[in-house]
Amino acid sequence: MSHLMNTYARLPVAFTHGEGVWLFDETGKRYLDALSGIAVSTLGHNHPRLVRTIAAQAGRVLHTSNLYRIPLQEELSDRLAALSGMDEVFFCNSGCEANEAAIKLARFYGHKKGIEQPTIIVMENAFHGRTLATLSATGNRKTQAGFEPLVSGFVRVPYKDIGAIRTVGEHNHNVVAVMLEMVQGEGGINIADEAFQRELRQVCDERGWMMICDEVQCGMGRTGKWFGWQHAGVKPDMMTLAKGLGSGVPIGACVTTGLAAGLFGPGNHGSTFGGNPLACAAGLETLATIEDDGLMANAVRVGEAMRAGMHEALAGVSGVVDIRGQGLMIGIELDRPCGGLVSQALEAGLLINVTAERVIRLLPALVFTEQDAQTLVERLAPLVRQHLEQ
Repeated sequence: MSHLMNTYARLPVAFTHGEGVWLFDETGKRYLDALSGIAVSTLGHNHPRLVRTIAAQAGRVLHTSNLYRIPLQEELSDRLAALSGMDEVFFCNSGCEANEAAIKLARFYGHKKGIEQPTIIVMENAFHGRTLATLSATGNRKTQAGFEPLVSGFVRVPYKDIGAIRTVGEHNHNVVAVMLEMVQGEGGINIADEAFQRELRQVCDERGWMMICDEVQCGMGRTGKWFGWQHAGVKPDMMTLAKGLGSGVPIGACVTTGLAAGLFGPGNHGSTFGGNPLACAAGLETLATIEDDGLMANAVRVGEAMRAGMHEALAGVSGVVDIRGQGLMIGIELDRPCGGLVSQALEAGLLINVTAERVIRLLPALVFTEQDAQTLVERLAPLVRQHLEQ
């Protein structure tokens, strides 16, 4: 009997190894991985460049401490700054830690302005993490239940409702920031349109608010740009990264510019493991491979093929509400709960996920090919049809 804490409803499968976009279980059965560890395994499994880099770094030094200079950390921060046009990077271990850093920094900014109770506007259906602060910022009552009292200092508005954001600003003079995902992953692959993104940037500028973009799931080339906010040509004051940054090696980052740059000093924040040599080596190799192999353009091309294939395969099927996405971040919304499809897909040799109860979420590695997309459609579409015809 396992002594693991019962925090996951785990599926009855264990994987022994992977190759590209395929995973193999203990019996040798092969599965097409359309989830990539929930947008983590950017380069798929057992990528030769990443394997060589990790092995070589492990043979030198895994960890020192942020008490000392870490040249690979400096190099990765310079690379992220160049890709984003932003100025400073704080490294941590995960998305929720990156978001914690952003929340702390926004509050720090507010206190420096003389605001005793800084408030951050957040969105319905958002997901920012499971620590107490990020859970409080998350727009899902189900995940919050049982963990009260929640952290104060957050005001929630409907996603993409610029009018509601303006109204909050008129009545709440403690607001210091707006925090959102350009594509809500856990919320059901909901996409912030470019006009809204630009107007939000304008409102933040008018009010002296920080704009915080949670790019933990939609960043790192997944949408076809390095970061989701680049589609609209806006630039946030802060963005948070994790998941795909290290292709499976834990690393997170809070990247700042504008109002958020230059605020923290020694002792204001920290992370024991954040940005250690191994994690930064993996991050640098991930960025280099995405660029060298044209994986952002591939994400756009293959994502379009996947959506087109599902549209064609499910044409005329009653119960399909929407097939939407950006790059290799795709949601298929049905008119009824569909959690059972996860186990059925597993039996069919396909790894998927269901979020928001009714949305099939697909987050394959950026090395997915059009042939892989066709295989996915051939395995998934019949399951969806069968589910809707029951």
